[in-house]
Amino acid sequence: MFSSTTTSKGKGQMKMEASSLLFLSLSLLYFSFFPYPILSAKCNPDDKRVLLSIKESLNNPYILASWKASSDCCDWYCVQCDRTTNRIRSLTIFSGELSGQIPAAVGDLPYLEMLEFRKLSNLTGQIPASISKLNRLKVVRLSWTNLSGPIPSFFSQLKNLTFLDLSFNDLSGSIPSSLSQLPNLDALHLDRNKLTGEIPDSFGKFAGKTPDLFLSHNQLSGQIPKSLGDLNFTVIDLSRNKLKGDASMLFGFSKSLQRIDLSRNVLTFDLTSVKFPTSLTSLDLSHNKIAGSLPANLAGLNLQLLNVSYNRLCGEIPQEGKLQSFDYTSYFHNRCLCGSPLPSCK
Repeated sequence: MFSSTTTSKGKGQMKMEASSLLFLSLSLLYFSFFPYPILSAKCNPDDKRVLLSIKESLNNPYILASWKASSDCCDWYCVQCDRTTNRIRSLTIFSGELSGQIPAAVGDLPYLEMLEFRKLSNLTGQIPASISKLNRLKVVRLSWTNLSGPIPSFFSQLKNLTFLDLSFNDLSGSIPSSLSQLPNLDALHLDRNKLTGEIPDSFGKFAGKTPDLFLSHNQLSGQIPKSLGDLNFTVIDLSRNKLKGDASMLFGFSKSLQRIDLSRNVLTFDLTSVKFPTSLTSLDLSHNKIAGSLPANLAGLNLQLLNVSYNRLCGEIPQEGKLQSFDYTSYFHNRCLCGSPLPSCK
């Protein structure tokens, strides 16, 4: 037989289980009416209002279907909230059926650090001036769109920028010299636009670190500023422009240059005495009017890409190192360049 003590303990346990079941039932009932009691409080109401305005300005595209007034904007597609402040820190709209212009309302997201509109072929108009208010921006990527008009000079005011990509658009006019005032810039992509004029001399005097520089596939003209020789670029691409004159200042034993593309310009310098840095892995000088011969130290480089075709080079290709690992198309259509992989010198 059970003792009275055991019986009372059993009754107590049953009461506790009943209480637990009651609590669980009430909790389930509560959450069925209020499924997101905590998350609903995360989204900043000002940011939410701005985002809904942006969606409306873009004609409510399907890519922004998750942007609903009834849900938490920190959970919406294409945006990211700061984990501490719950303010919108990232707006990245990428590759969707979207048309219109970049809404001016993007400038009303004061905590934004990353802004991206990319691979949106029906995005038109100019870059809105309201972006100049976003002084926390670190990354701006407005690329692969049909944006037109000039590159705004206000980008130079955004001192926290580390990455500025305006490539693959229809931007025109000259390059603002003030972009060199950005002290934290790691990379500047202005390639594949319709930019004209000269490369600013100020690009040889960047305020901070030397950024990777991409200016290819434009209509830039004139001389490459000699001031660019004062910097130590890692990557520089000036190809497919109308640049003329000397580019030898971009090279040097002491530099850390890894990749350089100067192809399809009208450069006319003598290559003979150019000193290539040992760090160089990719060199494209094709389709210019470069004269002289290939320097001997070119053979000692660990090149992954080499193209000096369609120039005015002469003399024998150095017969050591990796130079013979490239086929004849890397060297052909020169004035009198010879030796393997081209026909032997006479």
